[in-house]
Amino acid sequence: MTHSLNSRAEILLKALIEQYIDGGQPVGSRMLARSSGLKLSPATIRNVMSDLEELGLIHAPHTSAGRVPTQSGYRVFVDSLLSVKPVRSNLSNEFASSFSGESDLDHLVHSASTMLSEVTRFAGVVMVPHTDQVLFRHLEFLPLATNRLLVILVSQDGRVQNRVITTDREYTASELVEAANYFDETFAGLPLDRVRMMLLQGMEQDSAGMNQAIQDAIRMARQVFDDDEEDDRSLMVSGEEQLIEVPDLSNNETLRRLFGTFKAKQDLLDLLERSMGVDGIRIFIGEESGYDALADCSVVTAPFHREGDIVGTLGVIGPTRMHYDEVIPIVDITARLLSNALTN
Repeated sequence: MTHSLNSRAEILLKALIEQYIDGGQPVGSRMLARSSGLKLSPATIRNVMSDLEELGLIHAPHTSAGRVPTQSGYRVFVDSLLSVKPVRSNLSNEFASSFSGESDLDHLVHSASTMLSEVTRFAGVVMVPHTDQVLFRHLEFLPLATNRLLVILVSQDGRVQNRVITTDREYTASELVEAANYFDETFAGLPLDRVRMMLLQGMEQDSAGMNQAIQDAIRMARQVFDDDEEDDRSLMVSGEEQLIEVPDLSNNETLRRLFGTFKAKQDLLDLLERSMGVDGIRIFIGEESGYDALADCSVVTAPFHREGDIVGTLGVIGPTRMHYDEVIPIVDITARLLSNALTN
């Protein structure tokens, strides 16, 4: 949903959210009149706040006279109103020195998650698909029955993965051979994580010269890479205990669900993998993550690279009431420095 706000409404929404992030208390019209810098009467500000409330950007908790931002309000704030702060040079140097001279991926990942947690005082997370060292060799499609195929994926180290998938139509033997040859010629020798990303990000831009069978085969291959029975992804979480000290997450049930997610890992792995398709900062606010346990949290993520290829995602998990202007650049610089360390 998009919201068209005039400049006055934008200034007041920005001021209200910043005030709420700083203080954690509902913001009233008089307080907003002082903090916004606008020479408006409290009555005029109340009218604007009423409009923002009708748009679903702020709401009144319980019987409070003040207002707090909604998830939609935070989204408008982050997308359109936020000015991020530059990372302090000494902090950037500290991050760089932590990665300096280190080449072991596990050690680099541990350093990244630890630094993210220590600096933000939230939970730092890093996800790495283990398939970054496994190379593609061959893909084969074998008909089983009507509208069912066995897809065999062979890597250069001899590993074999089998998947049974359902198709929309039957394919001739020549179509299946042509599809297999296309994959062998296009992806042979590439890391499986790169093949996965090329498929999941979509190859529609290159599909103009492909026949329908090849386009169908690409869609079928996505299922193979997107539905691994054995999850070989690695997740590093640091500082989750710091969330216990966050007032907005202090509810016992909220913490129980959140720590259950950290322990099970699957939901976090899936969420972080979704971020690999976006080259840059991605933010999930509240229910945008799709997981109930993260409904009161925001997850700020960024992918990191090795020699130009995305090989993982890192980020911070904290309350929706966080200083986004500080957390976003910290996540960004960590991803950049980790990418440099992996490449060099």
